Amino acid sequence: MGTKTVDEAVDANGTEAKSDEETVNATKTDEAPDAEVEETGNAEAEDAEDAEDQDELDAEDTLEAEKGTPGVGQGAAAVVSAGLGVVSLTGSWVATVAAARETLVGQLGTSSTASVAKQVKEVYGDAWATTALVGGLFALAALIVGVVVLVRPAFGAPGKPQAAWIKSVAWAGVSLGVIGLVLAVAKYSDIILGLPSTS
Repeated sequence: MGTKTVDEAVDANGTEAKSDEETVNATKTDEAPDAEVEETGNAEAEDAEDAEDQDELDAEDTLEAEKGTPGVGQGAAAVVSAGLGVVSLTGSWVATVAAARETLVGQLGTSSTASVAKQVKEVYGDAWATTALVGGLFALAALIVGVVVLVRPAFGAPGKPQAAWIKSVAWAGVSLGVIGLVLAVAKYSDIILGLPSTS
């Protein structure tokens, strides 16, 4: 009975024993597909996470674009309020035209035989009162717009504070509006800069 080599030896169950090299090769062959599947699974998971992150970023960008930059409207209104307040104190073309028209109406409606006091009132007094009235309207508008800007955060989304510069400009508009309104009322009622005495 001939002898067999280690590679051809038969074990107790009657099966041929395999060499160590073949066993190692078989083990590597069995493990390779599992490693490839694991790497492929990891790559797919990373791609899925990247896609989800990108979708979230796109959604946030879209939401921000829909909302617009916060405070733009309030800032514009605050600037408008301050501008109206300045106009109420310095005058406007509207007041100039209105005063000139009132002067013309006074000249046309006053006869040359009218008293000096009446002529002064019709030609100058009414024109000055008209200028004060227009200035008071601008001051009132500045006051209203400024107050609306200041109280707007109370009716907006909670947790979104108003920018400091918006508050400052709005307060400036309110202050100028109050000053302009007081001066307009004082001039209209002849408390200040009244008509000169004609007696």
